[in-house]
Parts: sequence; structure tokens; C-alpha cells
Amino acid sequence: MPFYHKLGNIPPKRHIQFRKPDGSLYSEQLFGTIGFDGMSTNSYHEQRPTQVKSINKQYCVAPKIAKENSIQSYRFRGFQIKPENDYLESRKTVLTNSDCSIILAAPKQSTTDYFYKNSDADELIFIHKGTGKLRTHLGNLNFKYGDYLLVPRGIIYKIDFDTEDNRLFIVESRRPIYTPKRYRNWFGQLLEHSPFCERDIRQPQELETYNESGDFLMKVKKQDDMFEMVYASHPFDVVGYDGYSYPYAFSIHDFEPITGRIHQPPPVHQTFETDAFVVCSFVPRLYDYHPLAIPAPYNHSNIDSDEVLYYVDGDFMSRNDIDAGHISLHPAGIPHGPHPGAAERSIGKVKTDELAVMVDTFKPLKVTEEALKIADEDYFKSWL
Repeated sequence: MPFYHKLGNIPPKRHIQFRKPDGSLYSEQLFGTIGFDGMSTNSYHEQRPTQVKSINKQYCVAPKIAKENSIQSYRFRGFQIKPENDYLESRKTVLTNSDCSIILAAPKQSTTDYFYKNSDADELIFIHKGTGKLRTHLGNLNFKYGDYLLVPRGIIYKIDFDTEDNRLFIVESRRPIYTPKRYRNWFGQLLEHSPFCERDIRQPQELETYNESGDFLMKVKKQDDMFEMVYASHPFDVVGYDGYSYPYAFSIHDFEPITGRIHQPPPVHQTFETDAFVVCSFVPRLYDYHPLAIPAPYNHSNIDSDEVLYYVDGDFMSRNDIDAGHISLHPAGIPHGPHPGAAERSIGKVKTDELAVMVDTFKPLKVTEEALKIADEDYFKSWL
């Protein structure tokens, strides 16, 4: 995150003695990204965070690719992903490339028997259904419908769900995820024309601290393999930290839409960015107010990027026969636009209640076997 956060107890300077009440030293850890050049956090632990007792398993979790190269537009029915008890097993990758993976999940149970760390990718978890608490070694965040949870790579976490009815849309990014740079000044502060500001971003305020020794199972994802490791101390043993790398939450309902007299292009909906893809939020908003405005989007060609739209709620005015949980894939190389009749229907309307998340990637996305299980193979004909 481009602003500073502090939680718990820390010494007055970095890299100096910080002692426990019994006189022994807390163990300091620099939790950094992009070498020593990216955002980082200094955390202080009850025990050394380096104590690995055993590495029990290593197994592949890479998605199985069905189409390496495709120019076909698809609709995927996301709610057809079947709920599963385990959080990690419930995650089904539907689209992927070397920069990111798009995942659907319907976990029924909280993570109780293990801790999880994604060592390769930031995770952007959108909560479509469910409430609960994201628990991390750098603090906890309550979540509900419409929340984005940003979990930077390397964060150790668990997820507690309040019920068994949960639906998640997850983007794994092998590039750091930031707020859009055009909405920040040179100090990192979000500017006046930004559709959200620091007040909308929820930082961890609750820090769980345990000083326990034993056997603690950690599942670590690295290069599409899962490693099951046993740590000698509880991973949630941080007494305090400060810095710029930590989990946070942002609600799509706090995104303030930018509107105009004529149709605004997708970048006005941008919420997050990397150097490989962007994430946009389509939220309820007033339509264009030019007297001859056509609120529906114009046809446009995806020449440089694949467009993925995850439909959350409401009536998406440019599409026919779209329900909550559907995903559309419009690949690079061909044009797409409103479905037949959508432009005409939109004329004269003053607002929309649509809610959706869009991911535009600069590299083509591969279609997985899991995606084809829930695919509408005839979607590309829906413009006839």
C-alpha cells in the first residue's frame, strides 16, 4: 500500500535491541518485496520465524490447460463451481497466463488445520457471498459481500467463514498489485479526482499474538507446487510491526463512479493495477447525460488485451442473458460490444444498478479444463 501503517508494539528505531519483559530479544524480520526496493514491513516476533521442523509433502497444483491459444469468446457460469469443504481445494483456476490466474472458489469451511502462504503472488480476493474474518500474521480484517481483500505475497493467513455459503472471485498476481498511479501524487497520496481515498481502505486493527511452540502445519505455494511444512512455533507471534506491506480491505460499494455527458471508457472504473493487468469496478451510477447519449458501450476491438468481466449483481445493460456469477471472456484480436438490442434499450435510461469486476490482461489468457466444465460454448454466436 502507498501509505504507512503501524500496529502493536515496536521499538523507536529499526534494527536496534527490542527486549521482552524477561530481558530476551524479540526477533525482528524485514518483510520486503522487489529486493530492498519495494514496499516492506518490519515485524517483531516472539520466536524466530525461521524454525522449520520438516517438509512433509510437495505436490503440483498447476491448472490443467485445455486451450493454450484461443480467439473464442466465452461465458462461464461461475456458480456451477461446486462447493467444497477445504478452502484451498475449493479454488478452481479458470483462466491463467504467466502474470496472473483467475480463480473461482466456493469454500464451505474455515481453515483450521493449517496456515497458508502464497510465496509467488499477491492475492486479490473478492467476496461475492459470505462473511467472516481474514486472519493474518500482520493482523485481522472482517469481510462481507462486496469486499476486496488484498493479501500481499508472503503473508501467512487463514480464513474464518461465518456460514457454509461462500463464493469468492480471486486474482493471483505475480506482479505487485497497487492502486492506480494516475490517482496518486508523488508522495503516494490519493488525489482529489480519485474514485476512492485512504478513508475507504480498511487496515488491520486487530493483531493476534501467540507465543507457542509445537507442530504448526504451513502450506506454501511456490511455482505451482504446494509444500506442506511443519513450523516449530505459531506463525501468528507478531507483537508489532510498521511499514507499507500488509493486508487490507476495500469495499466495491465505496468506489465512487466517474460519469460524463457521453460514455466513459473502462479506465474510469479502474481500481487496482499492475504492470501486467488492471482491475476495474463497475458500480451503480448515473448514465451519460448528453441529450443524444447512448449509455451502452460502443463496439471496440481487443487488440492488446483479454477482457474478463465477472458479473456480481444487477442488470448489466450491455449484455443479454447474464446472471450473477457469470464470467465473460473477450479475447484479444477480435472486436466485441453490446449485445443486439442493448444500445437501443439503453437510450433514455438515467442510471444502472450493475455491479461487476473486470480484469484486463496484456498477455493472452489460457482456458483451463475447469473453465470448460462451466462454459457456454455458443456464447461467441450471441451477437448474431
